[in-house]
Amino acid sequence: MNQQDIKNQLQEMFGEHFITDEEVLKERSSDLIGYRRWERFNGAYLAEKPMGVIMAQNTEDVSRALAFCNQNKVLVVPQCGRSCVCSGTETYEGSVVLDGTAMNGILKFDEENYMVTVGCGTPLKYLEEYCNQKGYTTGHFPQSLPLAQMGGLVSTRSIGQLSTLYGGIEDLLIGLEAVLADGSVVRIKNVPRRAAGPDLRHLFMGSEGNIGFVTEMTVKLFKRYPENWMGAFGIDSVKAGLDAIREIMQDGYRPAVVRLHDAVEAEMTYKKFINEGESILLFVCEGPEGVRNATGEAIMEIVQKHGGRPLGEKPVELWYQVRNDTCDDLYRANKQGLLRDTCEISGNWSDIYSIYENVLKRFPQEIEDVVQISAHASHCYQTGTNMYFVFSWKGVKDLAKSEQQYDTAMGIIMEETLRFGGSICHHHGVGKYRTKWMDQEHGSSYQMMYTLKDAFDPNGIMNTGTFLPKR
Repeated sequence: MNQQDIKNQLQEMFGEHFITDEEVLKERSSDLIGYRRWERFNGAYLAEKPMGVIMAQNTEDVSRALAFCNQNKVLVVPQCGRSCVCSGTETYEGSVVLDGTAMNGILKFDEENYMVTVGCGTPLKYLEEYCNQKGYTTGHFPQSLPLAQMGGLVSTRSIGQLSTLYGGIEDLLIGLEAVLADGSVVRIKNVPRRAAGPDLRHLFMGSEGNIGFVTEMTVKLFKRYPENWMGAFGIDSVKAGLDAIREIMQDGYRPAVVRLHDAVEAEMTYKKFINEGESILLFVCEGPEGVRNATGEAIMEIVQKHGGRPLGEKPVELWYQVRNDTCDDLYRANKQGLLRDTCEISGNWSDIYSIYENVLKRFPQEIEDVVQISAHASHCYQTGTNMYFVFSWKGVKDLAKSEQQYDTAMGIIMEETLRFGGSICHHHGVGKYRTKWMDQEHGSSYQMMYTLKDAFDPNGIMNTGTFLPKR
């Protein structure tokens, strides 16, 4: 069947819910990765366009679409909130976008068991506001909150700004429904824990649509405590800040928010609070009054022991005001003639400072006209933390050179992370961009990725090229 015949069949199957408008296809061809945003800002749409977009209305639509595409070997790119920043939803010529946005809404709100079931297109912002009205929270607050939908959060193994207390999506997801490449529907039931073989939820979390389309999910609820403990500290260096956080985490304390911004970022946002050259630490503690106050008091003691200077609550209040401004900042940078983006990795406590130090050293040596290279830690664990790099340089009109510069920048971060044994991706997803480093990331276990892909998607139609190089 040729491409026109396939389009005709899809039009017959889905009617007005199969979209072929050229402007829509152009917009759907790429996501928010930095060099594509810079291209679009300069009037160029260089990613390959899909043949159409299927706006699935329910699980049956997803099943019919995948069964048809699998039979005819049509590449499928799943999309929901489209807040991806690693080319995970970038399309190919002749591919079909399968969009779950219309599959939204709260399907069951279970107060007795503290969980809620929603469709994949449910906006996280809507879900959180709904839960708040009933006295609960999801505990999940990614920077993409204004855009994100639940299906994408599961598929990319998302994490939120309060993760040190509530955990990532892997800690929140209880059960799910998904459709496999051949159209078959599978469901993983909602239970608190099981030891009945491998945990199949984890096949879908972080798979970025490679083995199936997640249509429905059930996540935990938490009691919402409107009151919290907040504290900020100026500290001499990133190294001192990391040492303080490590002690807090390894002593067993779990603040909701832990953030360490280096001197560059502290100067940009918190200048009126800090001394010249200082980094800044931000903490928020949630939960019952006794728990949050005891955690706050311990943080105060530990940070001061490491040379931290108390700054009060005002810097944290400012962070709450600006914490989701990243997308606006990225587009504002384009208007200022800058190509700007971010990249997050993780590492053990013994290695994370070396990764940070070497990335910052290499950037101005290998990239022309660097305007900013900085980083912050914002998700912390007993064994280590993440490092979230922010970088920008003067953009060039030569878009091929622009992409080459972007490759160099990401290469620096990936190489230094791998050199010190860290992970090349903490929470944004691999997408189609970081695949070139996945063999080094996984080493001897890398082949298992292909084994899974071949088992669940033998025709290779599901978001091919994402987290595994295109074959």
